[in-house]
Amino acid sequence: MELLSKIRGPRDLKKIPLGDLPRVAAEVRELMIEGVSRSGGHLASSLGASDLITALHYVYDTPEDKIVFDTGHQAYAHKILTGRADGFSTIRQKGGLSGFLKRHESEHDAFGAGHASTALSAAAGLAVARDHNRDDFKVVAVVADGCMTGGMAWEAMQNVGQAGTDMLVVLNDNQMFISRRVGQFGKILTKLLTLGTVRDAGKKAELFLNRFQFWGKRMLRIAKRARVLFFPGMIFEEMGFSYFGPVDGHNIQELVEVLGYLKELKGPVLLHVVTKKGKGYEPAEDQPIDFHGTGCFDVETGLASGKKDCSGVPTYTKVFSDTLLRLAKEDRRIAAITAAMPEGTGLDAFRDKYPRRYYDVGIAEEHAVTFAAGMACEGLKPVVAIYSSFMQRSFDQVMHDIALQKLPVVIAMDRAGIVGEDGPTHHGVFDLGLFRMLPGVTVMAPADENELQHMLKTALHLNSPVLLRYPRGRGAGVPLDPEPVILESGRGRVLRRGKDLSILAAGNRVHPALRAAELLAERGIEAGVADMRFIKPLDEACVREMLEASGGRLLTVEDNALATGFGSAVLEFLNSAGLRAEVLRLGIPDQYVEHGRPEELYADLKIDSAGIAASAAGWLQKRRVAA
Repeated sequence: MELLSKIRGPRDLKKIPLGDLPRVAAEVRELMIEGVSRSGGHLASSLGASDLITALHYVYDTPEDKIVFDTGHQAYAHKILTGRADGFSTIRQKGGLSGFLKRHESEHDAFGAGHASTALSAAAGLAVARDHNRDDFKVVAVVADGCMTGGMAWEAMQNVGQAGTDMLVVLNDNQMFISRRVGQFGKILTKLLTLGTVRDAGKKAELFLNRFQFWGKRMLRIAKRARVLFFPGMIFEEMGFSYFGPVDGHNIQELVEVLGYLKELKGPVLLHVVTKKGKGYEPAEDQPIDFHGTGCFDVETGLASGKKDCSGVPTYTKVFSDTLLRLAKEDRRIAAITAAMPEGTGLDAFRDKYPRRYYDVGIAEEHAVTFAAGMACEGLKPVVAIYSSFMQRSFDQVMHDIALQKLPVVIAMDRAGIVGEDGPTHHGVFDLGLFRMLPGVTVMAPADENELQHMLKTALHLNSPVLLRYPRGRGAGVPLDPEPVILESGRGRVLRRGKDLSILAAGNRVHPALRAAELLAERGIEAGVADMRFIKPLDEACVREMLEASGGRLLTVEDNALATGFGSAVLEFLNSAGLRAEVLRLGIPDQYVEHGRPEELYADLKIDSAGIAASAAGWLQKRRVAA
């Protein structure tokens, strides 16, 4: 790390001779690989963008100039070059660096990001505010090709093009985003890169550059030398952008030259940069999907490291995937939809088995949901698999296009609840409050992997809108029944009875609640436990039964925000029914949960088994003292 050790920020980077920048980028990659191998993280995209980010920080002056990254998957080099190299070993660990961009982490993070397709809108806002305030800093948005499949990116493009705002958009085309490239935009980019390497490119570039009155032939020479090719009539040009590209995203010296000239252009400019996902680390180059988001691994081999899980317990995602395949074999009306996450949601198996019933719509969650609604209108049984935190984008579509029309769409929300090291942008802790308010929908949360398979079959049987939420990671170790069965809608199950209090648990907090009851029993406290299963419709009879059994003392626990969540649903029922009860609610308080290992976060939130038991015992003790 000879050169990197001298860089404490972008100003130090600018002191490095231009010819040494490839070595800087190589050292950045080395540090990145070493750090992510121990903590896990989004490696392949960041490796691919390292040369580009090194060039950007060499040309632009952050934090005065603003560089906005889409999603943040590609921004590890940005963190390293902006004074966070020494702390990079803590990335995604509790109390350490975030895996994404955060304004309060560094003044160089112009805009926070964890979800896709936001950079263009944010950069446009920064640019307009600059003009309003009569400042003169530069604004750059770095977007990956996958982010351009999101509708929000195009909404921003048309706005920027219409307004003529001065800003640079760098399209980082790594020729595949999270998974395989999909959609018409991906085809356009592929076509650009295979056009006989662009016959007459020099003439076309010259015609374009003649539109500018400054630089003239000098600019053209640089453009030709850097292989900056212009295609008149491109979709970007039609939207009001001056388009340059494609440019080799791994030739830092040429990137610096091109960026230096584009920096002074007026109006919206788009630079198309071609990079290789995983660049500089052979295992990541060979397996870019696996190294998009990776766990710990051995640097020498690229193989996963750490303690091997020999338990044989499947993940919730695997159980969902296997069950859907089984049900789709029996019913040809079942179709599956993903928003660019086939591997993450387990729909890659469905894609391979039933390609004619599988649809990847790109990073377009809103479209995915209304697309499913249209399919349901014609008798299909669409299952939309999207991470809980990404479903936040589709609330209007669920309300307006599915629930209002009573359409039988099943939305499988993977990664519900605490997800761990990805932090607040990815924790799925708001879905219960968002969706249980909608009339006519069913909201289910399985306690374990066995209930998940039964709930998926139930969801497809109900012939109405259903939201099924389940967590990340492995199941509770409960044996799977040979066949999934249809559960009675709106009915929970009593797992344990107790006279001192009753614990009403939702989703993956059921098994910790059972263990908490055992801990309470050691203290002489008899606690009942109910697996509520359905958040909506709530099993009111079960709530009454548990209330009476425990003398009016209820504790609710959920892996969701307390505001408008499952506990709130219980309180609403008690109030409307005129039932007197003492209720303690446990869940996510009114705050964002930072990143860390799930077990650490559950303990901090006091919704692991020890926390539930301690909270219950302390609550009962206060009641006794007060009495």
